Amino acid sequence: MSDHGDDRPVRARDLARRHVLSAGGALGLVAFTGLTTAHALARRPPRTGAALRSEVPLPPPFQVPLPIPSVLKPVGTAGGIDRYEITQRATTAEILPGVRTPLWTYDGTFPGPTIESRRGRPVTVRHRNELPVPTVVHLHGGRTPAASDGYPTDLVLPKAWPGRAHGMGGMRMGGMRMGGMHMSGISGMRDPRAAETRLVRDYAFPLDQRPTLLWYHDHRMDFTAPAIWRGLAGLHIVRDDAEDALGLPSGHRELPLMITDRAFGAGGELRYPALDPSLRERPGVQEPYLAGVLGDVILVNGAPWPVHEVDAARYRLRVLNASNARHYDLEAVTDDGRRLDLVQVGADQGLLAAPVVHRSLPIAPAERYDLVVDFARVPVGGRVRIVNRLGSGRTRDVMAFRVARKARDGSRVPRVLSSDVPVWRRSEAVRVRDFSFRAGRMDGGHGWLIGGRPFDPARTDVTVRLGDVEVWRLVADVHHPVHLHLVGFRVLSRDGGPPLPHDAGLKDTVSLRPGEAVEIITRFDGYRGRYLFHCHNAEHEDMGMMANLEVV
Repeated sequence: MSDHGDDRPVRARDLARRHVLSAGGALGLVAFTGLTTAHALARRPPRTGAALRSEVPLPPPFQVPLPIPSVLKPVGTAGGIDRYEITQRATTAEILPGVRTPLWTYDGTFPGPTIESRRGRPVTVRHRNELPVPTVVHLHGGRTPAASDGYPTDLVLPKAWPGRAHGMGGMRMGGMRMGGMHMSGISGMRDPRAAETRLVRDYAFPLDQRPTLLWYHDHRMDFTAPAIWRGLAGLHIVRDDAEDALGLPSGHRELPLMITDRAFGAGGELRYPALDPSLRERPGVQEPYLAGVLGDVILVNGAPWPVHEVDAARYRLRVLNASNARHYDLEAVTDDGRRLDLVQVGADQGLLAAPVVHRSLPIAPAERYDLVVDFARVPVGGRVRIVNRLGSGRTRDVMAFRVARKARDGSRVPRVLSSDVPVWRRSEAVRVRDFSFRAGRMDGGHGWLIGGRPFDPARTDVTVRLGDVEVWRLVADVHHPVHLHLVGFRVLSRDGGPPLPHDAGLKDTVSLRPGEAVEIITRFDGYRGRYLFHCHNAEHEDMGMMANLEVV
């Protein structure tokens, strides 16, 4: 990682080539992709991750109805604050028809219950942990004070956790044994005063932010990937009056769609190649899956290849890729081969200034897209499949819509969606920083590094001043979806050229393609404190691809 005080135009292709050809990057590419040169990488981008195969019979597609996650009711609203309670607990559920699958859940469901909020109205969520391991909750995309952002060592402990009295169970402490558990350095703590552990934790979310689709998920250090895989993910929607007045499809014609992939064992359990299936001591995955874990079953809202009946009308699809490592390139295709427009009205951090029309749409892990699809010209009885152009076999299908009836449609997609999308100019930036995201060595084994270093909670990697505008130049070896906590950003360029159509609007996660350099610009406003930026390929994150960001 390096800081630059100038604002010179980026020579993106040269920068990408320099990082990819560095010694550590080249060794990592061989280890993770089997490619022997960066030139081969550029010509033939590798698939991110390795696939697990389910050991039970899988259902045919488009038979299971699409579930809609329940909306959580507050337990109190006094003082202008909505208060919620969620218990994290193990349960079993029927995901594949006729098969019971053990899950870790928020309030007993996968996905967890949806929280619906109004812009500027504070929310507190009390989380109680009844799981067998510590957890951390992060509201992804939230403008959140540092104490509630879900730092990886701010744990919610179960009652029976060893070493609970000392507040240190479950954190890596650099090869030491503390609280009876294996840790990996005093680096496992933010600092000796700040590694907070509690049996119950209240997360406070001011929600002074643009209306959008957020999501909450586990963020425990070293074990985020398997915890999300087991079910710890849910949606949080922020709304406001201005958005409500636009006339976008609403009510039953607004659908949240959490897309994930999983694989199932012979007993119906979720397969995951953890080195320690108990998720208590040894982090990491088996060697073939170091680049990411892929499943062979596509789930939407926890159902395999579901189908949903719709009116011949516009629908608003709030799409989240909550997969650990799988990328999608989505398109909507009728049975006679016609592609429907995907009209994008919003990105990770809320509404676009104006709609953008796509025929297909790439979506990386943790990205969200707010889309309108019009079924009006599909005949009653007709079907529209959502397919993944990056998939093959069973993973090419995602879900389907079946048009059930003609209906009146009073919705619209305005030509102007929002006037409050931030626009920062390059000339406003006080600093330009370079970050490489690449494979390398850590703790004597394979890892994923930012700026050549693995994550260390005791180290401050970047310090920014509250209110400053900065340009960050991000360079990848293989696919890396990069997420910044606290702030949204705009994509300025890709490989020295303009952003792509799907880069529109305010984002908090950007997909870096193999060998690519991407420039982003943001203002670090909101709150002071310690935050993170990291790759949202969850296996990469767990194996070191995370860094500390201090806002002062």
